[in-house]
Amino acid sequence: MSAANALLQAIHPRLSGDAALTAILGPEGIRDRLMPRAVLPCIVFGDLETRDFSTSTEDGEEHFIMLEIWSDGEGRRQAQQIAAILHGLLHDAVLDMEGFSLVSLLQTSQKARREPKTKLYVCEMRFRAVTE
Repeated sequence: MSAANALLQAIHPRLSGDAALTAILGPEGIRDRLMPRAVLPCIVFGDLETRDFSTSTEDGEEHFIMLEIWSDGEGRRQAQQIAAILHGLLHDAVLDMEGFSLVSLLQTSQKARREPKTKLYVCEMRFRAVTE
C-alpha cells in the first residue's frame, strides 16, 4: 500500500467520526466520487497527486489532496460552513497512518464556485501532506 492510500484511509474516519459533520451530511455523505442523483450536501475525494519528497537519509512523499464539497439547496453558505468544519478537522491534524508517518497536513487553498452544468455549488479545498 502506498502512503497516499494510507493517508486517505486515515482522513476518512476523521471526517466520518465527527458528529457535527455527520449531522449536516448524513451517514453516507463522504464519497469517493460524485454519484448521479447524489444526496447533497456531500464531500467527495477529488484529485490526488503524489511526488517524491525523499531526503538523502529518509524516504518521503508529498501529497496534494483535493476535497470537494457539493451543495444544492443551501448553496455557497452551506458549502463554506462544511469547509470550516473540514479545516478544523484536518488542518495541522495528527492522523495515525498504518505503515507510514504523517509529518504535516495543511490546507493550502479553497475555492467556492457554482458548477455551470448542474447549477450546484462546489467548494474545493486543497491540502498538502508530507509523509515518511
